[in-house]
Order: sequence, then structure tokens, then C-alpha cells
Amino acid sequence: SQITTLINHKDKPKRSDKTLQAIQRVGQAVNLAVGRFVTVGEAIANENHELKKEMSVACIEARRAGETIAQLTDVASLDHPESDSHITIFTDKTGVVKAARLLLSSVTKVLVLADRIVIKQIITSRNKVLATMEQLEKVSSFQEFVQIFSQFGNEMVEFAHLTGDRQNDLKDEKKKARMAASRAVLEKCTMMLLTASKTCLRHPDCESARINKDGVFHRMRLALEQVIEIVTDSRPNGENEMAPISIYSGIKEFKNKVEGLRENLYFLSKENLSTMLEVILEHTEDFTDSAYTSHEHREHILELSKQAKMELEQLVSVWMQAQNQKTKDLMEDLEVAILKTCQCMNELKREVHSAATSLAADLLKYHTDHMVLKALKITGVEGNLEAVAEYTCKLSEQKEQLVEMCRLLRHVSGTEPLEITCIHAEDTFQVTGPQIISAAETLALHPSSKIAKENLEVFCEAWESQLSDMSMLLREINDVFEGRRGEKRIYLSLPRPGKHNANLKALKPVKLDTEEQAKIAKLGLELHLLTSDVDSETEKWEDQENEIVQYGQGMSSMAYSMYLFTRGEGLLKTTQDLFHQAEIFATEGTKLASALHAFSDQVHDDDKPLLLLEAEKLISMCKQLQITAKASVQGKSATFTKVDACILKTRNVMTLLCQLLPLCCKLLRKNKAGNGCLKPAPPWREDRIRTGTNAHTPERRAETFGIKALENHVTNMTFLESK
Repeated sequence: SQITTLINHKDKPKRSDKTLQAIQRVGQAVNLAVGRFVTVGEAIANENHELKKEMSVACIEARRAGETIAQLTDVASLDHPESDSHITIFTDKTGVVKAARLLLSSVTKVLVLADRIVIKQIITSRNKVLATMEQLEKVSSFQEFVQIFSQFGNEMVEFAHLTGDRQNDLKDEKKKARMAASRAVLEKCTMMLLTASKTCLRHPDCESARINKDGVFHRMRLALEQVIEIVTDSRPNGENEMAPISIYSGIKEFKNKVEGLRENLYFLSKENLSTMLEVILEHTEDFTDSAYTSHEHREHILELSKQAKMELEQLVSVWMQAQNQKTKDLMEDLEVAILKTCQCMNELKREVHSAATSLAADLLKYHTDHMVLKALKITGVEGNLEAVAEYTCKLSEQKEQLVEMCRLLRHVSGTEPLEITCIHAEDTFQVTGPQIISAAETLALHPSSKIAKENLEVFCEAWESQLSDMSMLLREINDVFEGRRGEKRIYLSLPRPGKHNANLKALKPVKLDTEEQAKIAKLGLELHLLTSDVDSETEKWEDQENEIVQYGQGMSSMAYSMYLFTRGEGLLKTTQDLFHQAEIFATEGTKLASALHAFSDQVHDDDKPLLLLEAEKLISMCKQLQITAKASVQGKSATFTKVDACILKTRNVMTLLCQLLPLCCKLLRKNKAGNGCLKPAPPWREDRIRTGTNAHTPERRAETFGIKALENHVTNMTFLESK
């Protein structure tokens, strides 16, 4: 940005002192920035000897270019006669251009080399994990297993940190979704690996226990391999990734081609268009051939498929005529044919969406009680092999239904990341189903085994968790279809002209410049991390429709859009947008406080006064934020101060929200457990504050990942760090 300013400056015969000082400041700023950048590059070089030479050369080039730019922009003394021989940006513009090119080139080299080092670190970390996994597979004593698993846990923490950072840096949303899916598999499989291995050690001659353990190891290896494929952007044996085409993406591409005929009648052949429609209609057979599609949906899809063929035939006929003779009547007929074809495809898209989402909603509602899993646990503990066999058949049927549901949802998911999430869900049901069956068979063969019982519990929890994730995925798919969701989760409450507060009209909408973004970056990053924490807390609630959860999710979404504003990204484009968003955020916070008061009336627990106290704090903070957001300011400096204050106060509210959500969740669970919330609660608030202040210590980071001591059976392991 600074270099562009220098290169594009206008040469004027008369230069004011202000212009000369500005140019000098820019040159010095570039040189200082390069110095800081190169210092980091040199530190990386010293830690990685194999790339030290290349990195050092690139750093020297960058430093030299930065110094050259600083010299050429040292123009403050131009008005003095003795400086006439001094070469500057005004006497040698090409020198600045050359220095800028060298600087950008060398900076790019440093970045590429640093990236290679990161990739190498991830591969090295993966290799460590694989080597330790091989040792875990071969252990024969529990004592040896304890030692190796402890090492394995530490290695998984390191791998999770590295891959989490990489996932956050990925620009490709598709790769980001694939990385998230692989890391989710590793998260769940780490706990499964623990209990499955312990079961095998406890019952070494049990075939079903061995099958169960082997399945976990195999799945973890596949997930580790996929992470490396994403990081290195490669496929095994050089094969290309062939992603299956969904009906949505097929219809979108087909419509684009059809509508393109308005501009150019010759850019594609009729055979191409016919082939595209054939592919789409072949995919609709996934719906019409499915045993779970209703008769009504099947008939409508077949009817619309037939109509689509007819509309295309009519379009091709008019199109061919228009190629030979461009009369006004023919062009009008072509426009009608294009509209009718696109309308038919929209109706087909709506019908398959309705078929997939209604099936998903029915299945998720039907299986929400987890009756088959409960029956497997009971019959397993009883040692009733016959009953276990009966319920494993029912689970297999349920698995087939859910796999089919995922396949159909993939066709209507609307975005590539959601498609990948559907594919991941399908794989999870495919793999977890047989693993539950082998775990249940092991328990039935050894009904008194505590570890076999614990192992079955872990696999059942993974199944239940995936079902819960499907409910969230279904909501996202519906949001995309109805236009409520973009590529990134944003709260779409933007100001519209003439609709919002009168005092906003007096404000001139401005954006933050680069310097202001840099100043506010740290605060924005803190806000980003808090949104991740709040999202993590809301996901722990069983009832996602709970009013408190809904407000928490909405406020987190708004805070995320405010974080994006600090980076110059997202839908909040101007400071006026930000202030309006802050007002909406504060209003939602006040509503949440009311919901907390209503919730406190249902609670009879020692924590109730704390809950009410925190709710009152929330009201006070939201009022302060509203006052700040509505305050009228003038001038660039005052506007930036107001932006800073709004972000700071939003951060404070989000910090409080991170404390409120787990407290409410705990009280709700105690209430459901039937003890009326009468038991005294632990000193939650003090503990929360204490752990919050140590968020960056190694112990705290390990706790975030959920890598616990092995003696505690690595309970609730969630080692994927929220970015």
C-alpha cells in the first residue's frame, strides 16, 4: 500500500513542505516495516538450517531495497542549494520503481520459504504421530500403553496447533472445509483410540474388540493423509481429485450457459447444453430411485425433468433459427424460451431441495431419542447376544437411512464447503455404525467389563454428536437456499438509506485507513477469539433452540462481522455501518439479559444470585455501548476513537457472555438431572477469571485442547483449538 502511494505520486514543479514531509514519512515507514519483517525472516532462517542460505539472501535483498527507498525519499532538504546533487524520487523515479520491484520480489521469496518451513513442520509432526500410532498398535501391556499414549497426546496437541493455524490461513473455502472435516475426525478418533485400545488390552482374544480398534487406527491414518494432501496441495500417485457434481452446481452452470445466449449465440453448441441437462437429470435419479423419497416428490421431480427436456428442445429450435436470421420476433421468442427454461430449472431445484430437507427433518426427528443405541447398551450389559444382534440390524437400517439423507442433502447444499460437510457426515455414519456394532458385540461377550461398556459409550456419543451436527447443517442448507447466508457467517443487519437513526445522516460514512486498521488489529483479534469461544459454548447446549443460545449465537455473529471490519473485510463497509451494528448488538444483549432474568426464576441454586448479578452487568455494559454508538462525533481522529471504543465495549460484552453461557448450561443440566439445582455450585466465577487470565500458558493451551491426564481417561477430549 505504501509503495503504491510512492509510485503513483504526481510530479509537480512546485512542492510544498507538507508534500515533502509526507513522502519522507512514507519512505521511512516502508523501511521500518521491511526491517521488522526481515528480522522475523532471519530468526526463521537461524532455526531452519536447510533453508538458511536462501532465506538470508532474500532478507538481505529486502533490507537493501527498503534502505534504497528510504534514501530516495529523503527529500526534506531538497530546498537547500547544497542538496542539488542529491538523488531523490523526483530526480530518479525509475530508481524507486526498481527498488520497489526488488522489495516485492524478495518479500515474496521470504514468504514462500517461510511457507515451505510451515509445511515441513506439519509433515514432520504427522510423521511423529504416525510413528507413535504404530507403537500403540503393537503394545501388549497396559503400563507400556500408558507411557506411549501420554507421548501420543502431546504429539497430537502439537499437530492440532499447526494444522489449526494452517486451516485459519487457507484462502480456499473448499480446502478449509476439508481441513476442518479431517481435524474433526482426528478429534473424535483420539478418544475412540484410547478406549478401543484399552478394551483390546483387557480382552486380547476378542475378535470384535480387535476389529473395533483396527477401524479407529485406519480412520485416523486416512484423516492424517488427507491433512497432508491439503497442506501440500497434492494427491497420491498424482491422481486428480474428482469431486462429484451436485444438482445445485449443475443447475447453476446450466442456467449461466443458457442466459449467456443473450450476449452470444455462438459461444457453445447445442450438444453441450443437452449433455449438461442429461447430467443434471441423471443426478435427479438419486432422488427418484431412493426408497426414502415420498411418492409426491418423486412424481413432481419426474414431471419437471420431462418438462425441462421439452423446454430445452424449444430453446434449441429458436436458438438455431436466431443464428441464421436475427429478426426482432425471433430474438423475443429466444428471450421467452430462455426465461421458461430457467424457470423450469428453478422449480426442479426447489423440488429436490424440498425432497431432501423434508426427508432429513423427518429422519432427525425420528432418531432424536436414540432408542436403538440405548437398547444396545442395555442388552450388551445383560450379555444378551440375540437381542444385540437384533438391534445391530436396526442400527444398520438407521445407518443406511442417514447415509442416503447425506447423499441427497449434498445435492442441495448450495456451497462447496457445505457439500464437503455432507460428504464428511456420510463417511462418519458409514464408519461409526459398524464400529458401534463391534463395540456392542464386545460388551455382550464380556458384560461385566467396565472398559467395554465405556468403549461402547464413546462410539454412541460420536453417533449422537453427528446427528446433532446434522441438525445444524440442515439449518445452514436452508439458510443458503433462502438467501440468509453468504460464504462467511455474518449477521446481516446493515443500515439501509433513509431507514435508520436521524443522527446517522449527519455522519460522513468513512472507512478505516491502513494505519487505523493496524492500530485496532489487536483488539479485533481479541474479539475474533471471543466469538470462537462463544460459538464453542453455544454448541455444548443440547437444546439449540433455547432462547439464550439463540441470542448468544446472534451476538457472536454480529461481533464476528465487527472483527472483519477491523480487517477491512466483510459487509460492514463504513464506520457508520459499524456504529449501527454496535447498536443492534447492544439491543440483542439487553434482550438476552431479560431472557436470563426469566431463566433465573426457574432456578433455585446458590449460583442464582451470581446469575442475576452477571445479567445486571450485561444490561449496564449494553447501555454504555448504545450511548457510545449513538454519540455524534466529527473529524477523523474522533471517529476513530469512537470506533475503538465500540470494539472495546463489544469485546467486554463478549467476555461476559463467555462466562454466562457455561453457567446457564450447568444450571440447566442440574435442573434436568432432577435435583432442582439445590446443590451448592463450585466457586465458578473465581475459577473462570483465574483460568481466563492464564489463557496463554502451556497448561491452559493443553486444557483448551482437552488433552487430560491419562488417569482421567482423557475425558471430553476436544483437542482442536478454536481459531
